[in-house]
Formats: sequence, structure tokens, C-alpha cells
Amino acid sequence: VSLCLPGGGLTGALYQIGALAALEDGVEGIDNQSFSLYLGHGSGAAVAAALAGGIPTERLYRALLDPVDNFFPLERGHLLHLDVGEWRRALTTSLVALRHAIVRLSTRGDATPNAPAQQYLFEQLDRFNDSLPAGLFQLDRYERFLAEFFLRRGIPNSFRAMPRTLRIPTYDLDSGERVIFGAEGFDDVPVSLACAASIALPLFFSPVRIDQRHYLDGGLGHVAHLDFAQAAGAELTIIVSPLVPVSTAHRPVPTGHGVRESVRDKGMLWIFNQAMRIGAHARLHQAVGRTVAEGKMQVLVLEPAPNDALLFLHNPANLRARRAILEYAYRTTRERIAVWMEKNRAVVEA
Repeated sequence: VSLCLPGGGLTGALYQIGALAALEDGVEGIDNQSFSLYLGHGSGAAVAAALAGGIPTERLYRALLDPVDNFFPLERGHLLHLDVGEWRRALTTSLVALRHAIVRLSTRGDATPNAPAQQYLFEQLDRFNDSLPAGLFQLDRYERFLAEFFLRRGIPNSFRAMPRTLRIPTYDLDSGERVIFGAEGFDDVPVSLACAASIALPLFFSPVRIDQRHYLDGGLGHVAHLDFAQAAGAELTIIVSPLVPVSTAHRPVPTGHGVRESVRDKGMLWIFNQAMRIGAHARLHQAVGRTVAEGKMQVLVLEPAPNDALLFLHNPANLRARRAILEYAYRTTRERIAVWMEKNRAVVEA
């Protein structure tokens, strides 16, 4: 049995921990040490690494629920740290591009007498595209936080030393190819660095450099990486995915400026988040459908209902919101597991 934990931010990690706690309580013989393969990307990479390293699900549950529990003291500053080097490069190259554009515009003379000035200006301004930063934030602090967390909690920061098989997918920026850290040829990278690379969502985070390559979020192509789990010999893969589109169903939408009526009112970043959820959810279920149709591996998907995904719009720093997500994940997962086990009794008994 393999376990797949796609990303989804802190609220997604809350959902995954709550669902895994329900899985342990609902299925005899299953606990966080029972899986033959732990596969995680995005925020799910750190959860998968902790579980593969021997941390009990119940301990993670308590750490995420209690804001004064310093077992996993992740702060916003670990993730939302400006990539100063990239912003410095952006400013420097923008000034060079501006100077170049002014010089070209002031000396165009008769070189392009029929070209409208506005069109010529836009052609010069195109070079500013290459001056944009590679990402808003960098993940150096997050990587150091994870390395220190692993050290304090006795989790190996080495794939080879992990007591259970851990794999963390990413994508190579300059080739577009999938790279799975922990697999042969990519098992010499620190687990903390692989986790940071796997969470590097474009626009938000600059790509993470490992050796001479740059890596991006592991969920940009495959979401569950079922082909890898199947090739590793898994007969059943359990996917705990918080990546469902948020359906407000005409209910109030919480924002930092009060209650509103649309996800649009949460601004550009949440609109982008919703777009990513729509794409990831579609790709996941297409892959699950193909895998189940082949009949070589069973797949159990644990995910929130679209109407209930409204929970993810709340601030994860809010204790009441954390508790609501954890309890919702636990309750609904117990219900879904019971239904799935009844339909797949032959698989369960085997």
C-alpha cells in the first residue's frame, strides 16, 4: 500500500493529518508506519517525510491544532521571505532596459518613419518581461527550518537513512522533466532540500537550485504520480488530496476585509489558487480513472467535497479554523472509508 500526499498549503496539511488520523482509526492494521511507499509533494512533502521518519500521526495532529505547541513551529516568515537577490536583479535589469528604451526612442529618427510611436514603445517595453523576478519569495529559510526540525525530532535528513521508502517529485525547470528525489540517482539530496524544491510553486517562489539545476513544484504535471507508485509495486494507493475547487454555493466568502460574495473578492493570489485547484483536481481524477480502468492497482481518493472546501478560505493561523478543518477531515474520512471498504471488501480482506 502506498500513500500519496499532494500539496495544498497549511490548510491542506491540516486536512491530510485529520484524514490520516481517521484512516488509522477506521481501518484495522493501518497506521502511519504501514505504507510501503510515502510519496509527497508541495506541503505534502514535509508531511510525508515526517511520517516516513517515524513521527506518529496523532503527534502531528496535536502540533497543528495547538498554537503554543512548539513541536512543529512553522511560521509565515519561513515561507514568505522575499527573494532579495531576485528583486535586486529585477531592479537593475529594469533600469538598464528603461535606459535602452529611452535611447532607442530618442534616436529612432527615420529608421522606422511609419511605425506608430506607441507600437514602437511597446516593442521596447517587451524587454521588461525578462526583468521580472523569478519568484516573489525564496525557500532558503523553509529548507533550514525543515533541516532543524528533522534534527530535533530524530528524522533522518537523508533518503538512504529513512526507515521507510520516501519519494518527493519535482520538475526540472530547464528540461520540463519530472525528477523524483529519493529514487536511484537522486537519493543523495538532503530530504529538507527536496521538500523545498517540491513546494516551489511558480510566481510565488523562485525555483530551488540543487547542484546545477533548478526545480519546481512537484504537482505541476502529475498530481498523484500513480505511474510511479504502480511501478514500485503498489497494489493499493491511498491519495489524501485537499486540492479540490472551492464551491461557494452562494455562501459568504471570508476575506481580510469582512465577508464577501465571491472568491474574486479575495484577490489575485486566491484566484490563482482556485485556478490551480481546478487544474489539479481534473488531472488527478483523469489519472485515477485511467489507473482503475487498467485494473493493475486499486486507488482510494480521500478529498473534501467542493462545497466544504470553503473551509480552506479561512486563515490557517486561526485556531477555530484549524480545529474545524481537522475535525471535518476526520469525520468525513471515516464516513468515506466505511463506504469504500464495503464496496471493495475483496481488496480489504486480501
